[in-house]
Amino acid sequence: MSLCFSHPVCSPVLQAARGYARRVTRKRKDIPSHLDDLPPTLLKKDYANLPIMNSVDDVVKRLLSLEMASQKEKMKVKTQQLVEKVRRSPNDSGSFEVQVAILTARIRTLEEHLQRHPKDKSNRRCMLMDVDRRRKMLGYLRRVNYSTFESTCKQLDIQYSPPPALHPPCHQALAGQEGSLHQGIPGEAEAESSREAEAEERVAGESKGSTGTAGEAGAREAGTGGDSCVVAQPGWHRQADNKHLPKDLKPLLM
Repeated sequence: MSLCFSHPVCSPVLQAARGYARRVTRKRKDIPSHLDDLPPTLLKKDYANLPIMNSVDDVVKRLLSLEMASQKEKMKVKTQQLVEKVRRSPNDSGSFEVQVAILTARIRTLEEHLQRHPKDKSNRRCMLMDVDRRRKMLGYLRRVNYSTFESTCKQLDIQYSPPPALHPPCHQALAGQEGSLHQGIPGEAEAESSREAEAEERVAGESKGSTGTAGEAGAREAGTGGDSCVVAQPGWHRQADNKHLPKDLKPLLM
């Protein structure tokens, strides 16, 4: 069988181009997982405590073991193992130590996921929220019961770093002066004295104005500067009321 290189399909240039355009399969990085230490023969969480599992076939045990389990089921087993290390009693399911263990398992799973998918912003946000919640719980344990805090960090292999102390920001006018924390702001005394002088002048002006108005009111009452009052004559209201009556009825009401 001979190849016809004159044909465009069989040309060596086209064959080289096909080989160059072949899809290259990239090997994924082998990222170590915190679930690797789980034995594959371990049963799932829902079937581990069933007494009937001692009499079933090996094929059934293999189907119900972690060898055929998903990552979610492995995560349940790993979380249970971490909780067993720090729980106070067999019925403890809500203490701070148990919550820290649950958050630790979730955080480590999200860390591995983000190493493979670094652009997953939603899971990154969830991981940061879990980290912040765990830090608050550990801070509470550190303040209340330091021995429990220390044992929890040791059992779960957590490195706790306390948050930095918060300091109030320095004023901009005091930033470049020595001993500025013990001195006042430059020019503050002069501004305060000028404000007090303006307030005194304002009070003096108001007192003068009130004196003038009081004098005018007294003069008006004394009759020196005001209009003379009109004295009402007796029977004036009758005249006003009878003004609109007919002429034949007015003499009867006078």
